[in-house]
Amino acid sequence: MPKKTSKTRASRPDQSNKPVGQREYRSLKQVLPRNVHQQEYLEAIENNVVTISCGPAGSGKTYLAVYEAACHHWAKKETKAERIIITRPAVEAGEKLGFLPGQLDDKMDPYMRPIYDSLYDIIGIDDTKQKLERGYLEIAPIAYMRGRTFSNAFIIVDEAQNATLEQLKMVMTRIGEDCKLVLNGDSTQSDLSNSGLPILMDILKDVDNIALIRFGKEDIVRSQAVVDVVAAFERYENGKN
Repeated sequence: MPKKTSKTRASRPDQSNKPVGQREYRSLKQVLPRNVHQQEYLEAIENNVVTISCGPAGSGKTYLAVYEAACHHWAKKETKAERIIITRPAVEAGEKLGFLPGQLDDKMDPYMRPIYDSLYDIIGIDDTKQKLERGYLEIAPIAYMRGRTFSNAFIIVDEAQNATLEQLKMVMTRIGEDCKLVLNGDSTQSDLSNSGLPILMDILKDVDNIALIRFGKEDIVRSQAVVDVVAAFERYENGKN
């Protein structure tokens, strides 16, 4: 009888020479940049401790940040990103969560829906829920960040245009060892008269290990209608000024 041979699982190719976000992961959707600014954004996240991006809706700021966070967590033996922390102001910076029904997750759900949509698309619904249950993924309002220090984490601050400068300073100073922080916003869609985002970008423009990325309407990757709407509002605002 011929000798039986055991089947050996094919070894995965070495990807250590590639940036974390350019590797292939079995359980993650692979995402590629669709324009030059998106490429610069991904490279900035890879190469800096803090990346701050500002630009119109539809330019991929949140989606790409979630993708990089997932990649860094999946490669945590190398990146040390044990957890993903996602935070944002709850509407009008007053964060009136107490007036909404339900527990914290229920209160935050309407504001975090774009984040969940990105997580479900990149990680999958089941893996997202499992990461939440096991504490590897945390979603909370900015108010709940005070007094904490995050180490071995990838932190995303979304909708930062609705945070005051004091709130943004507080979040920025939560960074501990082996952390990355990505802070996103669109200063043209702020619900505040004193948004801290443009001030923060000016304050940090010359600080090492902090990258500033500015998207324009030409970077919008949604429908052409969105590009046209943004352009129309730009003309309107320029006419007012």
